[in-house]
Amino acid sequence: MHIANWQDNGPALRAIRETVFIHEQHVPVELEWDEFDADCLHILAVDSTGKPIGTARLLPDGHIGRMAVLREWRSHGVGGVLLQRLLEEAKKQHLCLAVVNAQTYAVGFYTKFGFRTVGEEFIDAGIPHVRMVSQLCRQTG
Repeated sequence: MHIANWQDNGPALRAIRETVFIHEQHVPVELEWDEFDADCLHILAVDSTGKPIGTARLLPDGHIGRMAVLREWRSHGVGGVLLQRLLEEAKKQHLCLAVVNAQTYAVGFYTKFGFRTVGEEFIDAGIPHVRMVSQLCRQTG
């Protein structure tokens, strides 16, 4: 697992996201790719042979997204390691709030990492989501 960037690791990052979001979840291609990838911090998980198996990104404003793990690696802790690493990177950047638009089936996963739901369910790319936040800095006061 390592920090990746779009310029050097784009093909590997794209391949994982295409498999998970476009092929499995039927997210329209035009909704998957945006202008933010070049400015994000990406994490790339690889297996013992170096094959890419998962990815996630952190936007400069603290939004976490595009978390994707290949099917055969789900339920092996890859997603948790990806999320934990992004939260560590967010803290290093002195971000006080992490935000994720979680697919509703994944709310329990994010809750285990300190996220809480805010607001109502909404549809994004035809999939139900909820906004979740995690306070990364101590509140004084």
